[in-house]
Amino acid sequence: MNKQQRGFTLIELVVVIVILGILAAVALPRFVNLQADAKAASMKGLAGGLRGAVELVRARWLVTGSTAATTATMADGTLVTVGTAGAAAGVAVGTAAGIGNAIGSLSGYTPTYGTPTTFVPSGGPATCVVSYDPTTGVINDASAVASLC
Repeated sequence: MNKQQRGFTLIELVVVIVILGILAAVALPRFVNLQADAKAASMKGLAGGLRGAVELVRARWLVTGSTAATTATMADGTLVTVGTAGAAAGVAVGTAAGIGNAIGSLSGYTPTYGTPTTFVPSGGPATCVVSYDPTTGVINDASAVASLC
């Protein structure tokens, strides 16, 4: 009765476990950072929305023809408070009635109105921020990168 046994040796099993451990150690950090990447991408999207809103408000203000107007009425009837002098002419001011109305929904973000107005993801780190300068209409999203989010 000469039976042949089949199976894996202990050394083969250990080698497979070590290889799986190395793969997990290399892949796991990449998957952990996906949340920060997603938050940074969301902030970049907000910055794009802000840029569009600022230009839309400025265009609407210019179309009315009155450079003394302190508000711009959007197509849906929303009033957006704007500046009237210098580089701020036609640019939404840094308040809820200004840039807050221009962008519409800020669900998922916490704004701090002022000069500059900043937007931080709700529950997110304060280092991940998009800022809006109401004196010029410039949006700065330089800190909306995965390493800061």
